Amino acid sequence: MPKFKRVILKLSGEALLPPDSKYGISLDVAHGIAQEIASVVQKGVQVGVVIGAGNIFRGSPASSGGMDRTTADNMGMLATVINSLALQDALIKENVPTRVLTAFPIHQMAEPFSQRAAMRSLSEGSTIIFAGGTGNPYFTTDTAAALRALEVHADIVCKGTKVDGVYDADPVKSSKATRFQKLTHMDVIRKKLEVMDLTAISMCMDAKLPLLVFNIFRKGNFLKAVMGEEIGTVVYAE
Repeated sequence: MPKFKRVILKLSGEALLPPDSKYGISLDVAHGIAQEIASVVQKGVQVGVVIGAGNIFRGSPASSGGMDRTTADNMGMLATVINSLALQDALIKENVPTRVLTAFPIHQMAEPFSQRAAMRSLSEGSTIIFAGGTGNPYFTTDTAAALRALEVHADIVCKGTKVDGVYDADPVKSSKATRFQKLTHMDVIRKKLEVMDLTAISMCMDAKLPLLVFNIFRKGNFLKAVMGEEIGTVVYAE
């Protein structure tokens, strides 16, 4: 029996990168992620997905280089739609009914977000990809994931990454890095751990919404997460 009925899966745009590349979308990687989601949907779990755009365009670096921040963030939000359409295509090929709901109107490609439409579609068994971030500049897709999770009354936010949890140092750079099994939201804030941005963590803490950080690229991990197996790092309310 799954431990969670409704989950939000947060993915960075980099999750779709082709191997050994800093730009673009790997269809093979998208299909691999789609298979992980499909295995969870088959268990009756309702899944919403929020994906970033770092594989295409990041607003913050562009604004640091002189571009107007609002313009840069708008471009980043548009890039999330590209990633969402790629993932939708992969999910449909896995026979997973999928809708892309955007934070701003873009009717030719997707449907505008509304809480009622999202909750109805999730209840009917469709996987929802929430594109366009929050629809506002100056907010990250981490915050969008927390916001959508609260709006659709998700049980947990699962953040799929390339590492198997939250560490006290970068495990790629330090062999002495230690993984945390459990943390509170306040631990994340106090220790300045890069789990999600401060706004997202604060929103989850206020709502007592748990987070799970895990390796999405290890086959079967997403299913283990929703079944309640001990993987990754759990961030919980005190």
